[in-house]
This record gives sequence, C-alpha cells and structure tokens, in this order.
Amino acid sequence: MGKLIMVRHGESEGNAIRRFTTSGEAQITELGRRQAHEAAQKIKLMFRPTLVIASTYLRARETGRIIAEELQIPIELEHELREQSLGELAGRPYESVQEDPTFDPKQSWLWRPAGGESHIEVRARVAPVLDRIVAKHPHDELVIVSHGGVMRCTWAHVTGKWEDAHVPPNCGIVLIEHREGEYLSPRVVHGEGPARETGG
Repeated sequence: MGKLIMVRHGESEGNAIRRFTTSGEAQITELGRRQAHEAAQKIKLMFRPTLVIASTYLRARETGRIIAEELQIPIELEHELREQSLGELAGRPYESVQEDPTFDPKQSWLWRPAGGESHIEVRARVAPVLDRIVAKHPHDELVIVSHGGVMRCTWAHVTGKWEDAHVPPNCGIVLIEHREGEYLSPRVVHGEGPARETGG
C-alpha cells in the first residue's frame, strides 16, 4: 500500500494579512516556518516517507524544503500543483469573494473569479499529476506539499464528490492511502479545523 501525506504550506505573507497573493513568490512567515518544522516532526513520528514533492510556488517550496531537510529526504517540484489562479482578485481581501454576485457558497467549486480558475479547472490539472505519482510510486510513502485549494480538489478527486471536501489550515496534514491504483478514503491526521479560505 502506498501513502500520500498531503501537507498545506505554512502560513504565507498573504495568509497573515488575509489577502489573496499577487505572486507565486510570496514567502512563508516566521509562524509558517515554525508550522513547517512542527509538521516535519509529526510526519517523522507517523510515517517513513522517501520523497517530498512540492508545488513550485515559493510558499510551498519553502515548506517542502524544511520538511525534506528535517526528514533528510530529497525534494522534487511539480508546477501543476500550484494554487488556484484568482485572477482579478489577486491582492484583494479574502472577503472580496462574497462581493462577487456569481459566487454561490453552496457550489463554490463552480465559481471562477474573473481572469482566474474554478476549482473544477484546478482539479482537472491536479488529478492527472496525482494519478501519475501514484502509478510511479505504488508502494512508497510520499509527502506532497501544496495549497488549500489544491488539497480541496485532491479530496474531491479521491472521493468523487465536492460536498464536505476538506480544506486544511496551514500545515494541516491529510493522508491518502492507495492500493493497486485505487484510492482509499482520505483521513485528516493533523489540523482538524478547516481553513476559512484558500488562495492566500
């Protein structure tokens, strides 16, 4: 049985001020670095991963690097694990979503910000990557460091439904086990409380 240890990046500069980031080069804060170290320790106690795969966005790269260094394992980057593009909402407060008349909180995965992506579209690019990783590493334990929106889309891909798809807080951990190419139900192993927003 293989295991995907899914980790959301540590607190980013955007998370700290509750604004959607304008760049993939937004860094993690000092709190974010502490969260990454704590996540690494939890992973070390529970799992035996052989590789970290991180989104190319800096906040995920930094988080992944900290985890990889503490676990003394290599790190690879995967561009398709980047966060949802929020288009014209970049740089605006999280609350701006509620001002968009096209946003329906009951079907938020369908919402596409002007010039950006919907979670349906994010899932369409993330799911093949996840399936490829599983096919390449059928028996390994891997750490996947990405973003809140990506982890929501991954949950929907694995379970086949969007309702109740979990968005973890910063450095929250979700375990996805798989056997012979089939995914088991994901489990939250750290960070039970869901995040309020994605994209920061």
